[in-house]
Amino acid sequence: MTDTLFTPLTLRDTEFRNRVMLSPMCQYSAEDGLATDWHRVHLGSRAAGGAGVVMTEATAVEARGRITPDCLGIWSDDHAEAIEPIVEFVRSQGATPGIQLAHAGRKASHRPPAEGSAPIQADEPDGWETVSATDEPYPSGDRGGGEGESGRPATPRRLDTDEVGDVVDAFAAAAERARNVGFEVAEVHAAHGYLLHQFLSPVANDRDDEYGGSFENRTRLLREVVAAVRDVWPDGKPIFVRISATDWLPDRDSWDVDDSVRLAPRLADAGADLIDVSGGGIHPDQELPSAGPGYQVPYAEAIREGTDVPVAAVGGVTEPTHADALVRNERADLVALGRELLRHPHWPLEAAHELDADVEWPVQYRRGRFD
Repeated sequence: MTDTLFTPLTLRDTEFRNRVMLSPMCQYSAEDGLATDWHRVHLGSRAAGGAGVVMTEATAVEARGRITPDCLGIWSDDHAEAIEPIVEFVRSQGATPGIQLAHAGRKASHRPPAEGSAPIQADEPDGWETVSATDEPYPSGDRGGGEGESGRPATPRRLDTDEVGDVVDAFAAAAERARNVGFEVAEVHAAHGYLLHQFLSPVANDRDDEYGGSFENRTRLLREVVAAVRDVWPDGKPIFVRISATDWLPDRDSWDVDDSVRLAPRLADAGADLIDVSGGGIHPDQELPSAGPGYQVPYAEAIREGTDVPVAAVGGVTEPTHADALVRNERADLVALGRELLRHPHWPLEAAHELDADVEWPVQYRRGRFD
């Protein structure tokens, strides 16, 4: 039988009720990294709206790994306890709760977008020291670059070889907390120019130790993180990895789709069950393709065809028939919706009606169900 957007998907022992995933999107609404009522409404409404997987925003595994002071975190038990009721509500609505575990690296310690996204120096109010694969700052010219209030660029501290293991430990400890409060999917964030992507890409990785230089060395940290998360994550529950399939920098030594196809089975060997495929974010000179419907789907398709590893596709998918075709034509196993689910929290329920799929509605909303 041909799979459709509303065919359940099973990874390990975990079944998702459909193939629609809420894509991780920063909300900049946490308090000292703690989840707030905003997160309860944001994540809960998408669960009630019919999404199969409800994924948190990038959730920092260390305080210094936040993008902004207002970003979500899970670096302590208090952070886990704050989000536990939200996890329980998401599950009560039939959705699968997922958490994206993240570290911003040199793109940390910035003002939220509503305040201009300028970097905050460690000696400025609300700022902290950032770390990276390199001691070169993110270049000016795009979100994450520029200068702070002091007029100085935000310069990271290069992690020593011995310190890299602390990052692995931080991801594992965060995953353990997430497991204990009921998350069913852990996604390792290795995309969009953040710390793990900084190690992957030669654009940001200028190291000459065991974590730099060759493909094997540059991918080592991510593989170690995935393996460490797998060690503490239940055997029956899946791990996703979000990657930027390409740096969109064709005229320089950079990360590209061939690298991603090569990496995917290595991640599967380390314990990953699905690759969540996005793009870009490592450098402001990136050459973005035209952001039309499904503009990043070919990257997911290339990984799926080249490796047989399940993938999630993201990028400009707004129409139910388009999302359904991605699954029917075996171009993706999950379809991640970002902005469209911001605009329409109940998109999955409306999509099911358009596609003539029979899905459960929350009992409180059944009077609004389509005839």
